[in-house]
Amino acid sequence: MIKKFGASSRKDDSLSIIRKYFLNIGAKIKHFAPAQPCVLCGSMSHEGLWCGACDTALPYLDAPHCPVCALPAPTGEVCGHCLKEPPLFTRTTAVFSYSFPLDKLVQAMKYGEQLALAYAFAEKLALRIDKSNLPDCIIPMPLHPAKLRERGFNQSLLLAATAARKLDIELLANICQRVRDTPPQSALPWKERKKNVRNAFRCDRDMDGKRVALVDDVMTTGASLNALAEAVQKRGAAEISAWVVARTLPRSA
Repeated sequence: MIKKFGASSRKDDSLSIIRKYFLNIGAKIKHFAPAQPCVLCGSMSHEGLWCGACDTALPYLDAPHCPVCALPAPTGEVCGHCLKEPPLFTRTTAVFSYSFPLDKLVQAMKYGEQLALAYAFAEKLALRIDKSNLPDCIIPMPLHPAKLRERGFNQSLLLAATAARKLDIELLANICQRVRDTPPQSALPWKERKKNVRNAFRCDRDMDGKRVALVDDVMTTGASLNALAEAVQKRGAAEISAWVVARTLPRSA
């Protein structure tokens, strides 16, 4: 028993040394990588698109929140609204709250064609995902063909593709279609958004028994994600979760 313990201990020590070695190498590579201006403050950053100081100041969604819809909940319990009217997705993973300055970064990605932000956001999202309970596949929020022609890209697909690669999960990029060219949700009162996206999506593949993650940039009421979840559920999906970069919170939150 003593010999076995000693061998195990030496093995653990060796692994610890190896981990520290590669962590040090990674830190050195990051230090010597070309610096670039932080997109938020303009200072030179070795950390990526934004510097470490600005990253600390971003509105990460770290406060207790409902596991289903990601709205604030005092002890992280399922909120009353989700108990009364549960959405078709069973949980939501969100990295940030949709507030300044994160909202400006999302807008720069969507409307300013700053597509590098999509990859940075997806990396943050991948870090938030529970690796012990990964889905079978990832589906991005689809754009209507008219909107896709106008914008030239689907930011949700960029997010989903990067997350899928980081987590080694199958990306189903084109199995869901937006069949109605609805007005932007952001242009409508909250109460009208559910009606606006009703029957707006179609899923073209059998999803029998699949565990699915739906990816979008921002969740406000959750109406679009719920409508997409309905289309996927109709094709047999067994479990549906929502992955978003940011969650819009009540102003009092």
